[in-house]
Amino acid sequence: MLKEIIIPDLGEGIDSVEVGEISVKPGDHVDVGDILVVLESDKASMEIEAEDAGTIKEIRIAAGSEVRTHTVLAMLELDHAEEPQTVEEAKSEEVVAPSKPKPPVEEELPSKPIDVPVTKRKIVAASPSVRRFARELGCDLKLVSGTGPKGRVLKEDIQNYVKTRLSNAPSGPLKRKVQPEIDFSQWGEIETVRLSKIRRATALNLQNAWRTIPHVTQYDETDITDLEAFRQVYKHAAAKTGGKLSILPFIMKAVANGLREFPDFNSSLDVRGENLIHKKYIHLGLAVDTDNGLVVPVIRDVDQKSLIELAVELVDVSMRTRDRKIKPAELVGATFTISSLGGISGTGFSPIVNPPQVAIMGVSRSKLKPEYDGKEFVPRLMLPFSLSYDHRVIDGAAAARFTKFIAEELTAIKELF
Repeated sequence: MLKEIIIPDLGEGIDSVEVGEISVKPGDHVDVGDILVVLESDKASMEIEAEDAGTIKEIRIAAGSEVRTHTVLAMLELDHAEEPQTVEEAKSEEVVAPSKPKPPVEEELPSKPIDVPVTKRKIVAASPSVRRFARELGCDLKLVSGTGPKGRVLKEDIQNYVKTRLSNAPSGPLKRKVQPEIDFSQWGEIETVRLSKIRRATALNLQNAWRTIPHVTQYDETDITDLEAFRQVYKHAAAKTGGKLSILPFIMKAVANGLREFPDFNSSLDVRGENLIHKKYIHLGLAVDTDNGLVVPVIRDVDQKSLIELAVELVDVSMRTRDRKIKPAELVGATFTISSLGGISGTGFSPIVNPPQVAIMGVSRSKLKPEYDGKEFVPRLMLPFSLSYDHRVIDGAAAARFTKFIAEELTAIKELF
């Protein structure tokens, strides 16, 4: 019996994904759980596994094509035949059965593969919301140069184009200066490695963010000596529930408290830059380092969860992100982002704001330092961290108050419960 293998629901807001890698070919036998294909969105890679054992009869997609939810990926001939019919089912079938026997299922299929239903790119590649935004501004999409994947026009592209026209700059879309082509092999051996879709999309998004957001970074540090002692005592209780009580759950709770106290940091500018949208929910994006690039899954309702619950969810989300099991819907909706490099090295860094968010926190590695307690210098474990923010929304004084609040929260451990 033949069965269609289809793309599962990609989640709200995901129009299509790119076929990154096809792991099987016609004639291959697969078992339940075998990887069939890797799909790539702008934010993450997703592996499609076989749900049944059988033999691949036909592949209906091609690497590099863009496909949508419910697209047929392949046809699978199942290992097990249909269950035998009951007497009642057989009698019922006899009543309605045609005079001629039905041809085998295989003969009902077309003689050649069906055309793959790929995403159509007619005139300008842009999502419906972007098209609506362009109509509201009276902007002709044909004049806008898209910087998204495969030339897709983004909201930022329209904003940049309109700003250029309004400032009496030469008409036409903003164009990035082209780097001259260099033959690096003239100086020695080289190897060309194609960037994954995640890395390509991340590069474009970061470039747009840096170009359109006036960034400022505030640096601070806090004494986590007592917090670390507390963590060492209670980390075993978290481990029994499947969690890892690292410093990150404490930071997440401190940030959640800070976002409640300073709502401008949990907001977004509207598309016209005239209104500030305060969000009543707190969803934190956590930057995860993977083999395919930086991926930012979202932990929702952080303010409503305990330290242990966050520790367990962090382990689950991080593992699924690195194993390409994270769902596209779990990568959107963050109101604030935390990027932690403390597990690697460094004394400080300036992360780039991820729009439409207005701020991002960078966490570096803690270090024992001599601190004066009023009488003498004593060793204290100090945690350096930074806050990059959109200066159109947040001024320096507010940023300093926010980082001061975070520092105090991490010192007063009881406030994190």
